[in-house]
Amino acid sequence: MLSALRSFDLRMISIYLIAVLLSMSLHEMAHGLMAYWMGDATAKSRGRVSLNPFAHIDWLGLLCLLLFGFGWAKPVPVDPSRYKDPKAGMVWTAFAGPMMNFILSFVCVLLFEVLVIFSGSFTSTAVGSYLISLLSSTAIMSAGFGLFNLIPIPPLDGARIFWAFLPDDMYFRVNNPPAWVNFLFLIVIFSGLLSSPLASMRSTLIGWMESGALWLLRPFF
Repeated sequence: MLSALRSFDLRMISIYLIAVLLSMSLHEMAHGLMAYWMGDATAKSRGRVSLNPFAHIDWLGLLCLLLFGFGWAKPVPVDPSRYKDPKAGMVWTAFAGPMMNFILSFVCVLLFEVLVIFSGSFTSTAVGSYLISLLSSTAIMSAGFGLFNLIPIPPLDGARIFWAFLPDDMYFRVNNPPAWVNFLFLIVIFSGLLSSPLASMRSTLIGWMESGALWLLRPFF
C-alpha cells in the first residue's frame, strides 16, 4: 500500500490534498458532533459540525500535515459547563476525533482490498489507479492524523483523554497550559523527533487494518 505514494506529481498532489482535507474535516466534525450529543451545542452553533474543510483549517497545522504527515486543525470550541459531567464530556469529545480517523482509515483499507481483489483489470485503468492511490493515501494520512492527536500533550486530544485520572481542577489546568508549552511542542514537531516513531506506529496500525480487512473478506474469496 505504501508504494502507492512514491510518485508525487500533480495527480498525487490532488490525491494528497483530498486525503488531508477528508482526514481533518471528519476529525473535527466528529468532535463537534460528540460535543452536541453530550449536551454542548457551541461547536454546532459556530458551524463546526460540518464537512467544510475551511471551517476547520489551522494553517500552521495544515502545513505540518503536508510537510510531515502529522498535524492538527482548528480546535473545536467547547463549553465544559454544558456537559452533565464536564470532564467526561471533554474526554469523549476528544476521543471522537481520533476514533473517526481510525474508522476512515479502516474503511479506506477495506475498499482498497476490495478493489485489488475483486475488480480485475479495473485497477489498471486511469480511474482505477486514481482510486487505489486515493484510498491508500487517505488511509495512511488519516491513521497518522489520529495517532498524532493521541499524543498526551496539550492542546492535543490525547491530553484530554490520558490525563482523565487527574482530579478535575488539575485536569483542566493541565489542558490549559501556558503559551510556552505550545511553543515548545511546535519546536519538537519541526525538529522531526516525532516523525520516526509516529511513522512506525502508523505503519503497524495500517498493517493491522489490512489484516482485519482481509479477514473480513476471506469468506468471499
